[in-house]
Amino acid sequence: MEPILDNNRKWVKEQRAADPDFFNRLADGQQPKYLFIGCSDSRVPASAITGTGPGEMFVHRNIANMVVHTDFNMLSVLQYAVEVLGVQDIIVCGHYGCGGVAAAASNKQYGLIDNWLTNIRDVIRVHEMEFLRISDDDLRLRRLVELNVIEQVRNLAKTSIIQNARKTSKPPRLHGLVYDIKEGLLTDLDVEDDMISELNHIYGTSAQQYAAQVVEQETDQSSLTAGKPELTDEQSEPEKPRKGEQRVARQNQQAD
Repeated sequence: MEPILDNNRKWVKEQRAADPDFFNRLADGQQPKYLFIGCSDSRVPASAITGTGPGEMFVHRNIANMVVHTDFNMLSVLQYAVEVLGVQDIIVCGHYGCGGVAAAASNKQYGLIDNWLTNIRDVIRVHEMEFLRISDDDLRLRRLVELNVIEQVRNLAKTSIIQNARKTSKPPRLHGLVYDIKEGLLTDLDVEDDMISELNHIYGTSAQQYAAQVVEQETDQSSLTAGKPELTDEQSEPEKPRKGEQRVARQNQQAD
């Protein structure tokens, strides 16, 4: 750990030399403009590849930059970034040569992570025709990296957090980027807002309101049913004999 601590002390010295009040400003709080959802790959440092400094970018990273609706870690980061910090732009950033994407595209088993990789295999299922039409293995994986980013941006748009933010006057903008490790460059995949808006009839508030109306109608119907008086034994219809009992009764009549 000594190299880490040495580097830290050098960095502090450099920052204070350039700006004596730098750390005092950071200690007062954060107001980042961006939320960066990226891969855990050590070759993709969020601040370095975007040229942002401390306090400018809120960061969440996981294997293959996934937005999974049951991942409460990611959802907590997203809600805090949107509703408390008020970020202006949310970036999902994938990268070519992603090991998680390559593992999901293979037919091998890796253990616990297979459950996580299933979410990427769902992307393959959705885009199976395009994916299988690419004969070159490297190009196929590069395209899968892009498709995965696009679907994760869509997954962002599906969350109630973003749906609610879209009702405000300044909702955050959603972006899908891919980082090329060999070139060091970011590419914007232009995940257009119109493409995201196509999901509103399923994931938007209109669908939720309809569901609420159905529940309300069922509740009202249950209340009406519950209010009806129960029939007494005398009022209720006599129980019909079963088929076997009817056959025995006929045989007894014939014997008489």
